[in-house]
Amino acid sequence: MIRIIAVKLLQAVPVILIISILAFLLLSLLPGDPAVIIAGEQASPAAIAHVREQLGLDRPYVEQIAIWLFNLAHGNFGASLILNQSVLSAVGERLPVTLSLAALSLSFTIPTGVFLGSLAACYRRRWIDAAVMTIALLGVSVPAFWVAILGVVLFSVRLGWVPSSGFVPLSKGIGPWFASMVLPALILSLFQIGFLARMTRAAMLDVLSQDYIRTARAKGMSEWQTVGKHALRNALIMIITTAGILLSAAIGGSVIIEQVFALPGIGRMVVQAIMARDYPLVQGTMLILGFAFVIINLFADVLYSLADPRVRHE
Repeated sequence: MIRIIAVKLLQAVPVILIISILAFLLLSLLPGDPAVIIAGEQASPAAIAHVREQLGLDRPYVEQIAIWLFNLAHGNFGASLILNQSVLSAVGERLPVTLSLAALSLSFTIPTGVFLGSLAACYRRRWIDAAVMTIALLGVSVPAFWVAILGVVLFSVRLGWVPSSGFVPLSKGIGPWFASMVLPALILSLFQIGFLARMTRAAMLDVLSQDYIRTARAKGMSEWQTVGKHALRNALIMIITTAGILLSAAIGGSVIIEQVFALPGIGRMVVQAIMARDYPLVQGTMLILGFAFVIINLFADVLYSLADPRVRHE
């Protein structure tokens, strides 16, 4: 296991390096002069030159990239121009909100998606299969922002079950925290449930067609015992892969949900940084999220070997 983790970490190094360079190049690929945008169109040439010097834009690209990588190696991700704090500090303050949203969303997604996908596979080409796949298609097709607005109108304004906006930290109690996060998490999980159900169904159909499944049935094992003990376990590789993708998608998809529900998370911060042309904050946040996605994939690879010992010997 330690060898597998070490190999995966070594493989992640070039990926992280590429992500770092791409995050830096974002500043130069965006239209317009960042120094003019930050200083203002009415700023004097001296003020614009000062901003360019402050950001290091007056230096050659190779030198800028070298300085960028050197700062990253020392844990310096830059400083926000509008928040007057470091990028790491800004992300750290808002990370619990985004993680709470993503974690609660996945807690709804994984059991529901796996159950619906397995149910559809067991009742293939029957009305249950058609109903589950129709629901899954609606989940992946309906725009999240539209469902979020309808959810606010129905459950917050009309029924008053949950607050329409805001975030309550977990330190103030599980009940208030859950009330502030349950509706955003449910809406975020709609797409994920549909996607996971479709992928689970495909993986289960492939496993259920194998010879050992027919042998288990021939021995008199019940259908649900066959599915739970043999089929689902051998379909875990595909399910774990999909779950890793969905966790990354939940973090990325939180941008829309956080905007609608006014949640002070990373997604909303990135939108505000883009609107304010706070390029250092956008760059640093993109890089941190890129690192997070690499770690998620690494964690999924480790789970492969735990779920299926055959992966360890490949």
